[in-house]
Amino acid sequence: MSKFVPLPISRNEMLERGWDEIDIVFVTGDAYVDHPSFAAALLARVLEAEGLRVGILAQPDWRSAEAWKTFGPPTLAFCVSAGNMDSMINHYTANRKVRNDDAYSPDGKIGLRPDRATLSYCQRAREAYPGCVVIAGGVEASLRRISHYDYWSDKVKRSIVLDSKADLVVYGMGETPLLEIVRRLKSGESVETIRDVRGTAYRLKKSEDLPEETETTIHLPSHEEVEEDKSQFARMTRIVYENLSPFNAATLVQEHSEEAVVVNPPSFPLATEELDRIYGLPFTRKPHPCYGKSRIPAFDVIRNSVQIHRGCYGGCSFCSLTAHQGKFVQSRSKESICNEISHLAGTPVQKTIISDLGGPTANMYQTGCKNDDAKKTCKKTSCLVPIPCENLNADHGELIDLMQAVRTLPNVDRVFIASGVRTDLALLDSRYINELIEHHVGGHLKTAPEHTDPYVLKLMNKPTLENYDAFCRLFERISDGAEKEQYLVPYLIAGFPGSTLKMTVETAVTLKRLGIRSEQVQEFIPGPFELATCMYYTGLNPLDGQPVYVPRRLRERRLQKSLLMYDNPANYHDIKSALIESGCEDLIGTGPDCLIPPYPPKSLTLKQTSRIKRLQKQNEKAKQEKNQRRENFEQERRVSNSPFNRRQVRVEPDERRPPRREHSPRLGDDSYNKNREKGERRPFRKGPPKKGPRKPWKRREDG
Repeated sequence: MSKFVPLPISRNEMLERGWDEIDIVFVTGDAYVDHPSFAAALLARVLEAEGLRVGILAQPDWRSAEAWKTFGPPTLAFCVSAGNMDSMINHYTANRKVRNDDAYSPDGKIGLRPDRATLSYCQRAREAYPGCVVIAGGVEASLRRISHYDYWSDKVKRSIVLDSKADLVVYGMGETPLLEIVRRLKSGESVETIRDVRGTAYRLKKSEDLPEETETTIHLPSHEEVEEDKSQFARMTRIVYENLSPFNAATLVQEHSEEAVVVNPPSFPLATEELDRIYGLPFTRKPHPCYGKSRIPAFDVIRNSVQIHRGCYGGCSFCSLTAHQGKFVQSRSKESICNEISHLAGTPVQKTIISDLGGPTANMYQTGCKNDDAKKTCKKTSCLVPIPCENLNADHGELIDLMQAVRTLPNVDRVFIASGVRTDLALLDSRYINELIEHHVGGHLKTAPEHTDPYVLKLMNKPTLENYDAFCRLFERISDGAEKEQYLVPYLIAGFPGSTLKMTVETAVTLKRLGIRSEQVQEFIPGPFELATCMYYTGLNPLDGQPVYVPRRLRERRLQKSLLMYDNPANYHDIKSALIESGCEDLIGTGPDCLIPPYPPKSLTLKQTSRIKRLQKQNEKAKQEKNQRRENFEQERRVSNSPFNRRQVRVEPDERRPPRREHSPRLGDDSYNKNREKGERRPFRKGPPKKGPRKPWKRREDG
């Protein structure tokens, strides 16, 4: 590993390599970690293997274009990406609050990338070198290639192809389309003529004609239509999801006022040999030395992990993985994986622990559709829901062989599975469950039932609760047989479209009955290009057009999350409010089916909710400010020389107010006006008021 060197991130490093110019500049919103799990590093190594000179511009200061001039103008193009995550999801929580850290930045520091980073980065590239080629890609650009709902502004936004003004947008996994684009640019072809590459989207100018609508070209509802009519937005989403398969997808065209966006069909899946070549490139598997001792949290998670496949055919409606990586699983060979682990392996004295052997889903390696003819016509989003497809090859034999081979490699201590396991798929091959539980669980195994209500699970494209219950019983039985104390870690989603407060109460009762205590509950975040996001925005299921209830209020979402974490004493008051509002007061008590006792537990005084803590901090701050104002006032009173310790403001001579001669209280007494001209006030009578009755009012004779 020490013989490999990272790609240059500065002009000095470029000159040290003997380069006087650069071919490709990769701009990324993440810190530069030369690891195949970081997209910028992986694509940069792919282009380097093509013989190109590649530089990395990691987390540049977007407030000016100076950082984009680091390497000088690239001979071919700027390749722009917001990073491994959507910049808005990276910055904000489900409640639109700023996150406290950034897992892809040194020491988790926030503020090193802008909101909607792709737009800012493309703009600065144009500003630095007008006329240069700009290619946008990554998750953020991929999921915004057409009109999309933006949760953070609560608006339908235009395609990022138009807003970024990029020459091309590469969507999905970018190795194949990006390599073809760069080869054609290198051969001297103009970027304006590169419009037939799969996995790309481009802009049609006002002067250009729209492609005619045919069997292979579909016109989506225009941006103006989906912006005004939510049913048209749902229709657009359904058409797009029906054209995600590279084997039968059509070219999509969407008009935006006088312009249009053309989205070519997706790229074909990579063959095993191509994946092996990519993951065999000379990665250092470390952050760039410029970060010194700063730790990058995301790298700590994947430091000793190995990705064995891509793609997922689960088709969860809240996940954009199908739209980005595709539903066809692409697997590496056993030899390639073992070779990578051998490079990671330690010494006989200090053996290495492999933290994860997986992918988007832990148990989809070398599985998928076994009918090539069915691939050409299938438009289903999921191969597992509502029932497993008859053409699905669910044999886990090759995955079991891989697991057995990896854990016998020299200098490897343990191999764990940290990726989520698809339980309905695992139940189709019990051999895998036995192998997994006996050898590859480090005490906790991640699973994702997400919910328990049948209607909500149907909207999620998830298997039924009975399926998950069967997996739980099997997991417990095998763990007991192996004499291992192991637990399942279920992931749940609160505030999902279709989920009412009453349904969530029933879910909490079901979780308690099954003995499931979840500490991993995520509030639903409507990310772009998801089926569930379409439900959230339109209130319609895009697949069948049926109306869907949407919990939009933050309070309701908070109550649903508290119910799913029913065993946390800090949630007592929220749970009580939810039970009263849903008419389930009978669940407040000491019975076996009750969720909470009649009175809050004593430990609640020690475990206040974040909302109560925030209010306490606000009250304390207001009290301190009030005391400070009082102290300042008292101090001003002590230093004041005016009668009765009244506050007196010194007035400079040039700022004196002109004397008011009209309405004088004593018209015959000139001393009052003289005192006013001198800037003095008439002295007040001192001492206590005189006792006795007041004298009657008497008209003045001199007035």
